[in-house]
Amino acid sequence: MPQLHAQPYDLDANGFYFESTEDYANKAKMNRKAFGEVVEEYEIQFIDGEDIDLALAKAWGVNQASIGGYFKACDEWEDYQKKIFIIAVGEAGHSFDPEDVYPEEFGVDLYHLDNMKELAEQMVEEGLFGDIPEQLERYIDLDAIACDLSHDYTETEIAGEMLIYRAD
Repeated sequence: MPQLHAQPYDLDANGFYFESTEDYANKAKMNRKAFGEVVEEYEIQFIDGEDIDLALAKAWGVNQASIGGYFKACDEWEDYQKKIFIIAVGEAGHSFDPEDVYPEEFGVDLYHLDNMKELAEQMVEEGLFGDIPEQLERYIDLDAIACDLSHDYTETEIAGEMLIYRAD
């Protein structure tokens, strides 16, 4: 589970670390400014956790109103779902409801490949360009196919892994 920090905007208050929505709620209601008033506004900062959860926090735009959904996603989603969300929201600019979001609803085609040429090779091997006779295979210009694919697909790196995607 990631560790976050609630940093008050008010300079007369101290922040606190938390690892769940409940932990945040308990500490926030007890946190006071220097003169005893309750602290109302915090900047939420990612402190520690897996790289994928850091990337998810950035795409999520974690704040006081959305930490519940973020922690739920960290706990319940598989890594591939997190990657789809990061691409759809963080890179393709889709909007979402932090309390009711399902990554599969985003139209993202995701490939775990290092570059466009590998995608071109995979598509040729899978027959997406039709049946190619064996004697003509060596004449296929994979670089040209990769160049064409780069108009519809994008390369990105998430949590140290190279990915290629196409998003609606």
